Amino acid sequence: MLDSLTIGLTGLVVLVVLIAIRIPIAYAMLLVGGVGTALLNGWPIVLSQLKDLAYAQFSTYDLSVVPLFVLMGAIASRTGLSADLFRAANAWLGWMRGGVAMAAIAACAGFGAVCGSSLATASTMGRVALPELKRYRYSNRLATGTIAAGGVLGILIPPSVVLIIYAIIVEANVVTMFMAALLPGVIAVFFFILTILAYTTLVPGSGPAGTRADRSELIASTLNIFPVLVVFMAVIGGLYFGLFNPTPAAAVGVVMVALIAVLRRKLTLADSRAALLETARTTGMVFLILLGAELLKIFMARGGVPQAMAEMMANSGLAPMTTLIVLLAALILLGCLMDSLSMILLVIPFFWPVLVEINGGDYGSAAQSPFGLTTEELKIWFGILALIVVELGLITPPVGMNVFIISAQAPDVPMRDTFLGVMPFFVAELIRVALLVAVPGIVFVLPRLLGG
Repeated sequence: MLDSLTIGLTGLVVLVVLIAIRIPIAYAMLLVGGVGTALLNGWPIVLSQLKDLAYAQFSTYDLSVVPLFVLMGAIASRTGLSADLFRAANAWLGWMRGGVAMAAIAACAGFGAVCGSSLATASTMGRVALPELKRYRYSNRLATGTIAAGGVLGILIPPSVVLIIYAIIVEANVVTMFMAALLPGVIAVFFFILTILAYTTLVPGSGPAGTRADRSELIASTLNIFPVLVVFMAVIGGLYFGLFNPTPAAAVGVVMVALIAVLRRKLTLADSRAALLETARTTGMVFLILLGAELLKIFMARGGVPQAMAEMMANSGLAPMTTLIVLLAALILLGCLMDSLSMILLVIPFFWPVLVEINGGDYGSAAQSPFGLTTEELKIWFGILALIVVELGLITPPVGMNVFIISAQAPDVPMRDTFLGVMPFFVAELIRVALLVAVPGIVFVLPRLLGG
């Protein structure tokens, strides 16, 4: 008779095999979690859990924010906001060497703040910015690499569905997570712009300067993005200053983006239907993954796998910072194989107990912590680090979903060039991770300033 830990570890191996043979992650987790729990406790327990978990998960008020932010992004991608953002950024930056690429990064950040999705940001900005980058004769590597890398800004700059799911898993405050994510997101934009500047300096001719906009064009293009600023301030500003909670904020965002689309006559009935269907599909996928992840988590907890991993890492003799780096490196590798949401749901229940153990337990104080953080602060800091390295999976071979999206929009550019084009941005992201690991206080600037 196998003991519970052996069954749990075997289930983990089976899960990896199922993912490797391309079984959808939700079904893989449901299968392993269900069969594993049946082996430990019997099928009646599994059926009872499925019934109770499905209701408990899908009726959770905190999760109602997910379809609302998804709908907000779906409508935003159909309103022409991305084109307005790019035109405004290009008017201000396009005259410099590499300026059109810098404008694309700035526009990706702005659109990500409304959309909240990396894939949607890359896809939408690719349609808008790639033709302009080609028109100004930017090198294929810089043009496609910039848009693919710029897309990752959508996953960290609030609002972000993945950030919300992480906060729910570790029981962190969503608003505090949003506050903590904003400054690292701004740092990413700054590093990406520096990367473009360095690239165009080292590779002359890769990013020619564009034309300088006159004053009237600067004013007109800036006024055109005023609605985006209003939406951002209403949603994110309202959250930061305590005017409302995440779910009402998302509802306000949906109404405002829809109103902008209607006033601009950019939202047809067909667009509305497509946005609603996209939201339904995405929400269904997210909730099914959540159900599978919860069932798998219960099975693994009963098998003692997370506890065994935590004890093994705590007794390994590795320094706490080395353990953190190992976990982050594992996230980067896993990001090459699966999408960001699935990875967060699958991995965090295993990694989080390890960090709690080496940080001094559930109620660890900053004085006892090897990182100088309480357990509550560790939730925030590790969440931001985890999301940044999850971003890297979107531009890393062999999956690199953003790269595939941009390659589909630029079929004349070899995929190898696009992967090579994102490598400088990959290095910039590693530098950002190193900075946040070395100086955790960066993450807490806004939460402490605004009392989060």
